[in-house]
Amino acid sequence: MQDRGEVPGAAGLVLVDGVSLLHPEEQVFEAMLEGFANQQLARNLAFPTVQNREHQLRAFTRHADAFPWVWSSHLADDWFSDLRAIRHVSRSTVRSYQVAIRGFCAYLIDPVYGWASECELRFGTHPIQVIHEVNAAAHVADSEAGPARRAFTRNELQALFDYADDEVARKRALGRKGWLSAFRDATIFKIAYGYGTRRNETRMLDAVDFGRNPEGPEFGEYGVCYVRHGKAQRGSPPKRRSVLAVWAWTSEVLEQWFTEIRPLFGAGNNPAAWPSERGPRVGVQQLNKRLAAYRDALGMDPQSPVTRHRSVTGSESTSSGASTPTPPSSRSTV
Repeated sequence: MQDRGEVPGAAGLVLVDGVSLLHPEEQVFEAMLEGFANQQLARNLAFPTVQNREHQLRAFTRHADAFPWVWSSHLADDWFSDLRAIRHVSRSTVRSYQVAIRGFCAYLIDPVYGWASECELRFGTHPIQVIHEVNAAAHVADSEAGPARRAFTRNELQALFDYADDEVARKRALGRKGWLSAFRDATIFKIAYGYGTRRNETRMLDAVDFGRNPEGPEFGEYGVCYVRHGKAQRGSPPKRRSVLAVWAWTSEVLEQWFTEIRPLFGAGNNPAAWPSERGPRVGVQQLNKRLAAYRDALGMDPQSPVTRHRSVTGSESTSSGASTPTPPSSRSTV
């Protein structure tokens, strides 16, 4: 049997036995967070997930003004009540905080890691689980979007694509170098819509992530989009999937991008389909910023799906009564 001091995240790996601490409460808490991070990394959880959970645990500690060995369900309930009533956070955000706290408490009370006995020795008490079935938010629906969120109308889609094309033409006519990045982002929006991919899935595509579909020769080299950075499941690498082209205009948009526009970025050996002026590929914040600017310029509702992390797909992008999606109005001319 493995010694508990050798288990990733064990108290014995981050605290030295028999050594007095200058600030025991703060130092033990920091050691707990370090151990919890090590335990999560040993489970192959992503670094951003580990970091976000640490931020959430620190936020709860500040709100409760108490360290984990004196946490209670009452303190947790008070925090979640404030999050909902004062900060108006979403249901999914509350649930993610609860997952972090529940996992942290489960880690602390597991005898394998030795934290309960460590706290008993130093503070005369021990951690308990503060998130239970009775006070945990259940995840019972695939979509938790509020009723104010709706699908695009065909007119809104057309307006968005038209405006993106107009911005490219306007900036180029003024001699602004920003027309290239505007062209790139307009292409990304169209391709994300055309293939039904999430924004991050789309921006992480490489130039080689498109191929022929034997059943759809009319799409040429762009009959299939090979997504390699899909949303990952817990402890697993990004999910891969293949998406077939549906609309004829996607091939036209990509053909122009790869043959006429992308070479102007001087990408060289950069494999990214959508290179950036300052880095290997465009960032998701850049896309979010551009979408928000276009949304505001068009006077769209801030609750419209243009602000969501996932670009709407062809099957869910139009309101009732629109049988087919609207393709981009035109290709921006170089």
